[in-house]
Order: sequence, then structure tokens, then C-alpha cells
Amino acid sequence: MPSSRGMGKCGVMILMLSAILVSHSLVNIVGAEDPYRFFDWTITYGDIYPMGVKQRGILINGQFPGPDINCVTNDNLIINVHNQLPEPFLLSWNGLQQRRNSYQDGVYGTTCPIPAGKNFTYIMQAKDQIGSFYYFPSLAFHKAAGGFGGIRILSRPRIPVPFPDPAADFTVLIGDWYKSDHARLRGILDYGRMLPYPDGILINGHGTNGSAASFTVEQGKTYRFRISNVGLRNSLNFRIQGHKMKLVEVEGTHTLQTTYTSLDVHVGQSYSVLVTADQPAQDFYIAVSTLFVAAKDLQTVTGILHYSNSQKPVFGLPPPGPTNHIRWSLNQARSIRTNLTASGPRPNPQGSYHYGLINISRTVKLVNKPSQVNGKQRYGINGVSFIPSDTPLKLADFFKIDGVFRVGSIPDNANGQEPLHLDTSVMGADFRAFLEIVFENHERTTQSYHLDGYSFFVVGMDGGSWTPASRNQYNLVDAVSRSTIQVYPRSWTAIYISLDNVGMWNLRSEYWARQYLGQQFYLRVYSPVESPRDEYSIPKNALLCGRALGRTIPPPV
Repeated sequence: MPSSRGMGKCGVMILMLSAILVSHSLVNIVGAEDPYRFFDWTITYGDIYPMGVKQRGILINGQFPGPDINCVTNDNLIINVHNQLPEPFLLSWNGLQQRRNSYQDGVYGTTCPIPAGKNFTYIMQAKDQIGSFYYFPSLAFHKAAGGFGGIRILSRPRIPVPFPDPAADFTVLIGDWYKSDHARLRGILDYGRMLPYPDGILINGHGTNGSAASFTVEQGKTYRFRISNVGLRNSLNFRIQGHKMKLVEVEGTHTLQTTYTSLDVHVGQSYSVLVTADQPAQDFYIAVSTLFVAAKDLQTVTGILHYSNSQKPVFGLPPPGPTNHIRWSLNQARSIRTNLTASGPRPNPQGSYHYGLINISRTVKLVNKPSQVNGKQRYGINGVSFIPSDTPLKLADFFKIDGVFRVGSIPDNANGQEPLHLDTSVMGADFRAFLEIVFENHERTTQSYHLDGYSFFVVGMDGGSWTPASRNQYNLVDAVSRSTIQVYPRSWTAIYISLDNVGMWNLRSEYWARQYLGQQFYLRVYSPVESPRDEYSIPKNALLCGRALGRTIPPPV
């Protein structure tokens, strides 16, 4: 296992269109002027020891965690994935928006799994994006075995960034972890039972295995840490002994540069902070611990911030975290705001899009709920617990295959009284509509939600139940735009979203057992024009499965 994750080589080649031969009509997806980055990944099982005991992990080119994807705004990513597992496999890209291209999203609602022993080439673009994200395996509870890695999208050289270039750029993948094999965990869920509490926390694949994740810095220099919670359920707090962190970016948005001594990172979320090595020459603890848990369940793992001229090892105890302070966490979340004067992926200021002045065309209220269905544990949204269809929804939509799903099978609102039932839940939405979505959580656990294909403005959050009067406290000026949001216990969170990306998009719980047992649905953003101006053609190399098997893929338009 690597002990740090800087700008390491990933075997990436950058070529122009004239230099490549790919069995796909790329000109329909991306402009010829944008560079290409090629990745060739082999997915295997291998022995790993993150918690000090041997486990079967998912490796990418023999690595756990997998290699970083390093690219620049508008780069084209050609990722050839060879599945050497004895079962189907898919990778998804948490936060990569797949503009007009949901076929490449890598979740079962959009993409057929890669069969055992076969390969598939993802062809996608980091279109008009910057920031910190990650990828992960989306099927069969594989996420509990590894297969995840960081994604960093840098600004183009001519686009100003609101802080000096750091001395180095580190990927920090944190998350809770089980010692049990992922297939056993999946079996527990399939049997209809709850999973036990995770066994620990990892930092870049290191837990209680005797070796700690280590990041080497030079005294006096400033470094960028890209922190992603790739775990399965727990909100985590991140801090560095004796050092402050300046927040500069959240999931593609440059933020006001607020300084924190610790940072809450909810499951599925990504943050970028700047850390200056301004302390005496020695080693310091990096501490990550669970949030909002009973004292008996509190878990902490440590890494090392190593000064290159260190005179002594770490000392004392790791810095304590905020543990169970929900109000503190809520106030921190509210303090994270957009830097309106900074450029995003384009040279125009991020604040030039005045989201607070747009009329809402529709309000959707989403309420999570656990329940027993047919004697088994399930989770749902608005009374519906999602079950996968026999055919990816995007393929069924394209080939107009009846009976796979029904648009409107999940309601816009729930009164919380209806019994939970199973369905392949799909919510319809119009292209270019402007939605208000309210997540309301009546449970005692923190929820975390992600929407593929988009970023959204987090306009409000508070305790209790949402009412129309709650809009009076919305931030309609500089709310942060991101793709993953937490909903605190017995609280609500409201977002605004402009539906400018046609496709079939997964809205899911990032609490992975809940996602697996139905706390998700698909948002079908539809344009009746069906023009390549609004959505790319189905890829020539698309895998076909289920009722789409044997269909003919038409030539690109």
C-alpha cells in the first residue's frame, strides 16, 4: 500500500485526436481541440491487510486504493477497464457530471455491467468542471472491498485560481471499513438483516495494520489536501495536529477561504484544504474519527504529517474531534459558501449565475424511511424502495422497451404514512426546469445524498420539519454548489437545481447499505426534441444486456 498519494504517475498518455485510434465515434462526444488522457486498468482480487488481517480486496493495476485520475478541465478521459473478477463489475464517477452523456455514468440504471473476463472502455469528458472527486465500484457491494480512487480536475492554465499553486497536491481517501469480506456483507443485506457497525476507519488504505498513511512536507511551504469520504456509512471529522486548514474548494466550487481546525466530511463528500507547514520540524498526527455516535462506537485512525527535516516523531495524543456536536456541524456547514469573485472552469466569476432570482418551476420533497417489506429490511424514499430492473433504464428508454420502468413511479411528496413498497422508481423532469428539492429526515441518523450528472445549490438546512416559511432563511446569494449533501437527524436540507443535463440520473443515499436496500431512485431529465444538441448518441461500444440484448446500435447522429 502506498503511504502517500501525491501527483504520482498513472501510466497516462496525453495525445491529440489525430494520434489516436479508438473504436468509437469520439467526434460526437468531444471537440477535437481538447487533449486526451488514456488509462488502462485491470481489476482483480488480491490480498490486502488494512485492519491487520488478510482480506480479499479489489485492486486496480495491483493497487489499493486505485490510481488517481489527474486531468484538466475539458480533457477527454479514455479509461479501458479489464474486469478480471469472476463476476460483473462497474465503475462510477462520483461528481463527474457526464454532460449529455449519462450512458457513461457507470451505475446499473445507465450502464450494463462489464462481464467477467471482458473489458469496456469508458469515453467521457471533464466538461466545464474543476475540483476534487472520486470513483468507486457501484455494483454488488463491491465498494466495501476497495476499487476506489481520487479524481482531480485542474483549471486550464489561462483560468485564474484564487490561491497560489501549492507545493504539492495530496489525495486523502478516508472512510469506514469492515474486516468481513464484501460478499458476506452483501449476503447479510440480501437476507434482510442490518449490517454490524464498521470495524474501523482507513486513510488511503491504512487502518490498524501497523503502518500509517504519511504525507511528507517541507517546512514553510503550503500544500493542498483533497479529502474524500469514500466510506460506507459514517460521517467523519478530519484534523491535523497543530495545523489549521483553509478551505478552498468543495466538489468543483471555489469557496470563501475560511479557516478551520477540524472539518466534517460526510459520506460521499469531497473537500480541498490548504495546509501550511508552519510548525517546528517534527511529525504531527493526522486524525480522522467518527461523528454523531455513542461513546462506545467512537473510532479514530491516525496518519502522519511528516516534515522532511523532522527532528522527532509524533508526540502526545491525537487531537480530539467534536464527536456528537450536531449543532456545531450544522453551523460549520452553513459557513461553507461560494467565492463569488473566483473563476470556475471558465473565466467568468462563479457568482455570475444568479440562481436566487430564478423562479422555481417545481418543488419536490423527499422523505427517507426504513421499514420491513416481505419480512426483510428495506429503505426507501417517499414510500418507494428501489429495485433494479432486468435492463438498464437508460437503454430501455433509448430502445423504447416497454415494461422496464414507469415514469412517475415515485411521487414528488410523501406524507410519511404510506407503507413502503418495492418498485423501479423513476421520477420524470423536464429539461431546463428549475427545481427546489427538500430532503427531510425524520430519523436519528445523519443521511447523505448524491445526485449524478449535476451540482446543486445548497440553499438551506435546519432542524425540524420543512415548511414554505423555511424559505425565509434560504441563502439566495452565495450558497455552495456541490453534488453531495448531508441531512442531519430530524432535520431538513433544501437545494436548488437547474436541470440543464438531459439523461437518466441516479439520486441515491451514500449510506451504502441503504442505497443497496432501496434508498435511491432515478431522475429522468427529458427533452422531447431528442437532439444530439441536448444529448449524445448511444456509444458505439455500449454493452447491451437484459431486454436490450441483440438490439442494433444505430450509427451516431
